Amino acid sequence: MAEKIILDGHKLAWHGERVAAWLRGERVAPITIDCALTRSCNFKCVYCYGQLQENDARRMTGPVIFRFLDDAAEIGVKGISFVSDGESTCSPHLYKAIARGKRNGVDMALGTNGALLKESGLVETLADLTYLRFNISAADKQRYCQIHGCKEEDYEKVIENIKTAVKIKKDQHAETTIGLQMVLMPEFADQIMPLARLGKDLGVDYLVIKHCSDDEEGRLGVDYSKYAALTDLLHQAESESTPEYLVKAKWTKILSGGNRSYTKCYGPIFIPQLSGSGLVAPCGCFFNERYSRYHIGNLADTSFKELWGSDKYWSVMADISSERFDANTMCGKLCLQHKVNEYLDGLIKGTIKLERPSGKKPMHINFI
Repeated sequence: MAEKIILDGHKLAWHGERVAAWLRGERVAPITIDCALTRSCNFKCVYCYGQLQENDARRMTGPVIFRFLDDAAEIGVKGISFVSDGESTCSPHLYKAIARGKRNGVDMALGTNGALLKESGLVETLADLTYLRFNISAADKQRYCQIHGCKEEDYEKVIENIKTAVKIKKDQHAETTIGLQMVLMPEFADQIMPLARLGKDLGVDYLVIKHCSDDEEGRLGVDYSKYAALTDLLHQAESESTPEYLVKAKWTKILSGGNRSYTKCYGPIFIPQLSGSGLVAPCGCFFNERYSRYHIGNLADTSFKELWGSDKYWSVMADISSERFDANTMCGKLCLQHKVNEYLDGLIKGTIKLERPSGKKPMHINFI
């Protein structure tokens, strides 16, 4: 697994033709879109960036969602992950949306707390997912409920649903990758080793341990200086890995101190984020109404194909990649696009060459 899956890096270099077109000044379609089907959530996680992303919601009906999925496929989007700022299992359209996207030829993925997953839905659509990721930041039941803001029966349901997903994958001989993700705040350190062992017991493919992103004002209170003290513990967790099960810390972000090496933001061209409200913006850092200058439109009002082709879309993308923007002070820390931004910044500055990587293609190639 460690040789096949990239959990601390990016895969944009494998899409050189589209990157080359962008470097020539062409308007290119995203490779991956990260979005949600709703802003609703049944949990209240203490680390949730979504609580900072309030915006004017429209109703994400079935027709709106399916039009978006059709548009994405038509313009050349390769992967869609239902993650973003809402819990997509709260939407009644989730399983049909997964099937629709896959039928359109787009790779589909789902990140979820897992409490509301239905066995019947998993039976129908698990094989349509490139990956299914459970967001879980504690193995102990009481700590889980404290961190995720939920009831004990939710924890029990999540564990049962993970087991069910693993069983369905085996029964169907599906290629879907099933993983766990721990959003690590320094105060969650006591759960690192229990989670590493729980993942192995549950039979999932991996546990990834990532930093917690905070906004430019530090409203979630993440103390990035305390991550370094967890290095030995994280190495110990990684030692739980086997040929069938990978534990991986996102070292480059965890040990970054929350700092960036670039100021301009190019990443959303290739991996934009859409709010569960239907809002189209470059990334999740800009969903809040106070960033309305970066708001391009809403899927409930205008098709994604029209928004992507609009002058507004490209003027916003140009703004955040100009001298007028400073990623170190004007948006959240260590965002989804961070590793892609490092790569693109290197291409622009000439410190990195655009060349095809050597070796075999990694898994999940269309989720950059």
